[in-house]
Amino acid sequence: MKRHLGLVLKGAGMGAADAVPGVSGGTIAFITGIYEELIHTVKQFGPSALGAWRRGGLAGLASHLNLAFLLPLLAGIAASLVSVAHLVVWLMEAQPRLLDGFFFGLVAASALVVGRHPADWRWWHVLPLVAGLLLAYGLPSLMPLVARIGSPDLVLVVGGAIAISALLLPGVSGSFLLLTMGLYGTVMEAIRGFDLALIATFGGGCLIGLFVFSRVLSWLLDHFHTATLQLLLGFILGSLPMLWPWRELVRYQLAPGGQMIPLDYRYLTPGDFSAVTGEPAQLTAVVALMLTGAALVWLVGRTNRDAGASARPGALKDKEEGSDA
Repeated sequence: MKRHLGLVLKGAGMGAADAVPGVSGGTIAFITGIYEELIHTVKQFGPSALGAWRRGGLAGLASHLNLAFLLPLLAGIAASLVSVAHLVVWLMEAQPRLLDGFFFGLVAASALVVGRHPADWRWWHVLPLVAGLLLAYGLPSLMPLVARIGSPDLVLVVGGAIAISALLLPGVSGSFLLLTMGLYGTVMEAIRGFDLALIATFGGGCLIGLFVFSRVLSWLLDHFHTATLQLLLGFILGSLPMLWPWRELVRYQLAPGGQMIPLDYRYLTPGDFSAVTGEPAQLTAVVALMLTGAALVWLVGRTNRDAGASARPGALKDKEEGSDA
């Protein structure tokens, strides 16, 4: 029961993060220690599930799909999308610097956690790290091309496949990619208004993206674990500029529906931001929220380490010997 409640809360965190352009639910999964289990679980959805059902019935299917893990996580994501996400979207409009400050601290601290070198780290692992940085930087600039596909339904399918793939990548924001594709407002309004036809079309693209990309990531983690983690670290670091609270939009284009698609920002100091924009920098509050986000990552990381240590056989043995004494 405790694990299920924890998964619901982690799912809620993922859902809230994915509502913010520049933040990834995959980053939250990474911070909370469920990332690799999530990837391998999503990969189980496919033809192999039919074989598991034939061999073990519903119980075998539930075990194969790891539903004890997935259902509470999805419940948390769904609950967040219809509750917390609305608050996050409101904050994004009403207090954007405060929200960016919190997530900047959270993502920066998570990069430090993920960036700890494992025992098998080698110098060439810098290459996938740099590749992740370059991809995180260049990917959004390619997204406006999706809007030129033509058919609105096809744009939604392709956009869904890309956005859900970004959900599985720490540091790559599916919401921001939707924004650069000109689909963010369309999808959020469909969710708020329960537009089932549009949600179904977008959801079909999400299913395609999940099916393909989860298998690619699972294979990479199985065969090139450390290199893949360094690639993901590059994505996380590459997302930090998009969360810098004191930035000014300097280049954009309009989507067919009139929505603004950001293309380039100028990154400023708090003092320069106030001078250029005439808006308050809110330095004290932003720094406080940065530290709050970083402290949250530290707390979650410590909790995960303690849980992992208590689950190890040696720790259990020591505990039993202590109780015998």
